[in-house]
Amino acid sequence: MFTGIIEEIGTITSIRKGSASSGMVIAASKILEDMRTGDSINTNGVCLTVTGFTKQSFEVDVMPETMLRSAFRELKPGTRVNLERAIRLTGRLGGHLVNGHIDGTGKISRTWKDENAIWFTITADSKLLRYIVEKGSVAIDGISLTVAAAGTRSFDVSLIPFTQSETTLITRKPGESVNIECDIIGKYVEKLASKGGENINLGFLTENGFIE
Repeated sequence: MFTGIIEEIGTITSIRKGSASSGMVIAASKILEDMRTGDSINTNGVCLTVTGFTKQSFEVDVMPETMLRSAFRELKPGTRVNLERAIRLTGRLGGHLVNGHIDGTGKISRTWKDENAIWFTITADSKLLRYIVEKGSVAIDGISLTVAAAGTRSFDVSLIPFTQSETTLITRKPGESVNIECDIIGKYVEKLASKGGENINLGFLTENGFIE
């Protein structure tokens, strides 16, 4: 589990491509301080398992399912990526609950400056947009952001100067793809709010003790 508060920007130094999967070596520094083989690292929004590491970098494998659902197929050596270690239960939850399980991708359709903020409009499939609500949370390339506006084909987010300097999103251009993870709470609420395909009604709530 992660928070969406990026700890460090790493750089992909090499990619080993298979027919549908890949392996990557990522240069980093801060997150290597207490790293162990098997650790989970959120890399541009995707939870990856450390398979090996040195004092300068770590290695990960990316399975076909992840390649299919994410924008990892567009990565190349030299690409900078957002990195975050798994959250400690003793720490503060500064962003929101992020699994590192990508729901899909979106495309940056527009960027613009508003005094100290940079705005991004991101288009996405309706299957993702159903979980994106105004003032709700969304993870874009692993970054915890607040949805400023949500429409039927796109949504807007805004970056404060700190986020601009501490993440890679400021370098992204219109037309580029980003990884999207919707707020898991919304997905669980939707799942729990149905019974056998039927919406919960007053009878169901009364039967299960929610109301008298």
